[in-house]
Amino acid sequence: MPTDLALTAKDFKSDQEVRWCPGCGDYAVLAAVQGFMPELGIARENIVFVSGIGCSSRFPYYMNTYGMHSIHGRAPAIATGLACARPDLSVWVVTGDGDALSIGGNHLIHALRRNVNLKILLFNNQIYGLTKGQYSPTSEQGKITKSSPMGSLDEPFNPLSLAIGAEASFVARTIDSDRKHLTDVLRRAAAHPGTALVEIYQNCNIFNDGAFDALKDPATRDGALLRLEHGKPHRLTPDADEVVHDVADPDPTAAFALSRLRHPTPIGVLRDVRRPVYDRLMDDQLERAVAERGRGDLAALLAGNDTWTVGA
Repeated sequence: MPTDLALTAKDFKSDQEVRWCPGCGDYAVLAAVQGFMPELGIARENIVFVSGIGCSSRFPYYMNTYGMHSIHGRAPAIATGLACARPDLSVWVVTGDGDALSIGGNHLIHALRRNVNLKILLFNNQIYGLTKGQYSPTSEQGKITKSSPMGSLDEPFNPLSLAIGAEASFVARTIDSDRKHLTDVLRRAAAHPGTALVEIYQNCNIFNDGAFDALKDPATRDGALLRLEHGKPHRLTPDADEVVHDVADPDPTAAFALSRLRHPTPIGVLRDVRRPVYDRLMDDQLERAVAERGRGDLAALLAGNDTWTVGA
C-alpha cells in the first residue's frame, strides 16, 4: 500500500465527542480503524465512511474523513452508488447486525454478490443496542429480551455463511478486543479488490454483556478459538484430519464449512478470492457502449448534451 502521506492516527480523529456507553466495544474498533488508516496512504478527503442506523452507525461522526450517517439498512446501496461514481475513493461501510441483517439484508447480499469495491465492517453484538436491548437477527434462539420475554423463536443468521452463500469474494471475522488481529484483518480487507465483509464480534456491555467472554478469557480462548492462517493446517473437529487453509480456493465449500463452526469459533480470513469488480465492469461497459454508438445518442447523453433523441 502507498505510504507517502505523513498521516497519523490523530489525523483521523474528528472533533466530535465520542458518545457510546462507557466500556462499549465500539471504542476499541474505532481506535483500531483510526490507527490503521494512515497505512493506506490515502488523503482523508478520498476516504468515505457510510453507515446506516444503530450504535455502530455513529462511526462516521468520529472519523476525520468524508462520511454519511444514512438510512436504516441502506448503507451498502448508498456506498455502491458512491463507489461506482467515484472509483478513486476508498469507500467503507460500517453497520451492525440489526442494521445489516434485518431491514438491510437485501442490500447487503446484493452488494456482496455484485462485488462492488467496498469494505463492510459488520459489528455483531447479537442484540439491538440503540433501541435498548431487543433480540437481533444474530441473537441465539431462546434469547430473553424486552421484545422476546419468553425467549426468541427465531433461528439466528450466521453472517459469514450468508456472505459466502451470496458469493462474497472476501469474508473474515475478528474480535473487538484483539487489536493486533483486528488490524491485520482490516489490512487484508483494504488490499482486496471488490467487496470485503469483516464481521467483528463486539461486546455490548449494557444489553448483552459477556456474549463473547469464552473467546476472550485467557483461560478458555485457546480451546474456543480456531485461528485461521492461509497455508497453515487446521482441524474442523479435534478428531478430524488436518486440512490446509486456502483462502484463495475458488470453490466456497471449505470456507462455508468453516463458517458453520461454533466450537471452536474460527477467526481470521475465511475467503479471499479474485473475481471481476462490479464498478470496473460497469465502466468498461459504458466505454464500449459509447465507442459502439460513436457520436450517437448515448454518447451525447453521457456528454451532457440535451439535444439527444429517442430511437434515432
